[in-house]
Amino acid sequence: MINLKDKKTVITGATGGIGNSIIQKFFSEGAKILGTGTNDKKLSKLKDDYDGIILKKFDISKHNEIENFVESVCDDLGGCPEILINNAGITKDNLSLRMSQTEWQQVIDINLTSTFLICKFFLKRMIKNKTGKIINITSVVGHTGNVGQANYAASKSGIVGMSKSLALEYAKKNININCISPGFIKTNMTEKIDPKFKELILAKIPSNRLGEPSDVANVAAFLSSEMSNYITGETIHVNGGMYLG
Repeated sequence: MINLKDKKTVITGATGGIGNSIIQKFFSEGAKILGTGTNDKKLSKLKDDYDGIILKKFDISKHNEIENFVESVCDDLGGCPEILINNAGITKDNLSLRMSQTEWQQVIDINLTSTFLICKFFLKRMIKNKTGKIINITSVVGHTGNVGQANYAASKSGIVGMSKSLALEYAKKNININCISPGFIKTNMTEKIDPKFKELILAKIPSNRLGEPSDVANVAAFLSSEMSNYITGETIHVNGGMYLG
C-alpha cells in the first residue's frame, strides 16, 4: 500500500490543475505538505481547502534566492523534506522564426534551470538524511516536439536528461529521482484549446480522451512511496497511449 503519512513533501506549481490534484492526493494520504506558487488568490484558496498545509509565495525564476528559499522550506517543515515534486513551469509559445531570444530564455530559465537549482539545494540536505524522492514533471512535448513550442520542448526534454544524470549520481545515497511525463491533461490550459484543434489531439490519443489531473497525481504518489524504492532515472508516461516511450 502507498503510505505517505507525515512525509514532509514540497510541491512547486501547487496552484495549477496538476499541482492542485497532487496536493489533494497527498493530503488524503496524510502527507505534511508545503506548496508554492505565485498567485495570491489561488494560494489563499488552497489554504482554505486543505487545513494544515503550508503555502509559500515564491517565484522560482529568482535563481539567486532559491538556496535561501530551500533553507526556509526546511525550517517551515521542521526538517528536510523526504519528497520533492517539481511541477512549476511556464510556456511562451511561438513559431521558431518568430520566437524572440527572451521567449526562449525565459522558458529555459524557469522550466529547466530553476528545476535544476531546486534539486541541487534540496539534494544537499537529502544526502545528509540518506533518503529522498524527487519527481520532476516533464511533458509529452519533450519527447515528441510540438509546433510553436521549441523552447518548451527543449526545457522539458532537458529535465529528462538532467534527472537521469542526477539519478546516477545519487542512487547510492538512497535517493530516487524520476520523471512523470503527462500528455494532454484536463486543466484550465487545455480548456482554452480551440475545439477543432482538440479534435485533432484526441485523434492521436488511443484512449480517445484527455487525461485527468488525478492520473498524474496517482503516479506521483506511487513514485513517492516505498513501493518505488527500486525505480530511479525513469520517466513514466501518462498520456493515454499518445506516445509510447
